[in-house]
Amino acid sequence: MHLTPREMLARLVAFPTVSRDSNLDCIHFIRDYLAAHGVESRLVPNAAGDKANLYATVGPAEAGGVVLSGHTDVVPVDGQTWTSDPFTLTERDGKLYGRGACDMKGFDALALAFVPDMLRAGLKRPVHLALSYDEEVGCQGAIAMVDEMAARTPTPSAVIVGEPSRMKLVNGHKGSVSYFTTVRGHTVHSSRIDTGVSATMVAARLVTWHDDVMEENRRNADPASPFEPPYTTLHCGYIRGGTAANVVADRCEFVSEVRAIPTEDPWAFKARFEAYVRDVIEPRMRRIAPDAGVDIVHRAAVHGLRPEPDGAAERLVRRLTGDNAVGVVSYGTEAGLFQRAGWSTAVCGPGDIAQAHQADEYIEISELEKGARFMRGLIADLAA
Repeated sequence: MHLTPREMLARLVAFPTVSRDSNLDCIHFIRDYLAAHGVESRLVPNAAGDKANLYATVGPAEAGGVVLSGHTDVVPVDGQTWTSDPFTLTERDGKLYGRGACDMKGFDALALAFVPDMLRAGLKRPVHLALSYDEEVGCQGAIAMVDEMAARTPTPSAVIVGEPSRMKLVNGHKGSVSYFTTVRGHTVHSSRIDTGVSATMVAARLVTWHDDVMEENRRNADPASPFEPPYTTLHCGYIRGGTAANVVADRCEFVSEVRAIPTEDPWAFKARFEAYVRDVIEPRMRRIAPDAGVDIVHRAAVHGLRPEPDGAAERLVRRLTGDNAVGVVSYGTEAGLFQRAGWSTAVCGPGDIAQAHQADEYIEISELEKGARFMRGLIADLAA
C-alpha cells in the first residue's frame, strides 16, 4: 500500500479517535500498513485494553537514529459548528479540513507516508515512529511508551515531536500540572449563614488565590524571558456549586491548571495551594463545621521542555529547516517525556497551533508540502 501524505491524512482523519473513545481502529490500521511494508511494530496498551500506543523502527537497529513522535487522539467536536463532516478530509481553498488535520495527524500522515521512501533509501541510522494515545488529556499515554522505548530501542540521537509549529523550531515549552478541588461546606438557610460554611464562597476565595499568585508572578517576571506570557500562569477553567439563592452551598468544585516556565516547578505551586488550604482555609471552616473541608485530587501533568545548549535535536531541525530563530511556546507537548528519558528533543511540525481544537480545523496544503521536504531531508541525512 503506497499512500501520499494527503491520502494517508484522509485515512487517519476518518478514525474518530476522540480521547474519551478507543483509538484501536486507527492503531490497527497503522500496524497493518507498516506490516505490509515489512515493518514490525509494538503496541503498548492502556490498563483497560481499549487504547494503545504504537512504536516501530524503520531501518537498522542501530543507535543514533531519530524518533518521529505524534499523538493519535483528537479533541471532541461536541458543541462546535462545522462546515463539513469533521471526520472526512475536505479540501477548500488550499486547505484540508478535518478534526486532527492540524493537531496532529498531519505530521503522523507525513511520517507514515514516507515509510516506503525510508525503506528504499537504505538508511544507515533508523527512524523510530512513536504514536501515542491520550496526549490531549495530559500526555498520559506516552508515559508507558517512552519507558518501554528507553528500555528496548537503541538510543536515538534526536527526537522530533511533530506538533504544529509551521515547520519552525520549538526548543522549549512550559510544563503544567492540573488538579480538581472539591469544597465540602455545611448547608443551612442563608438567613443563618453564621452557622454554616458556604462551599461556593470558600471556592471563590481559593480561585482568587490562583489569580493573586499569578499576579505576583507577573510582577516578578523576567522581561528577557522568551515566553508569552513570560511567567508561570495559574488558571481555573470551570466552577460548579450551589443550589439556590437562599441556601448556603454544601458543595462546590473547580479545576485548576498551572503552566510553569522551565525554571520553575509547577508542582511547587500546587504544594503552595495545598498548604494554604491546610493552614488557612480548613481551620476556619472546621471551627464552624468539623466535617467541612477541601479535597484536592491530581488530574494531569505535562513535563516542560528545556532548551538544550547545542542540543542534537535542535541542530538537526535547524539544518533541515534553515530556521535560526529562538522558538519557545506556552502550550505543552510530549517532548518533555522524551527529554526526561535522556534523549535530545525538539518540536517541529506542519500547521498552525491556532487551528488546534477549533471548529473547521484545517492544515494548509502548503504546510504538508513543507513537511514533505523536511521528511526527504531527514531521510537523506540518515542515509548518508
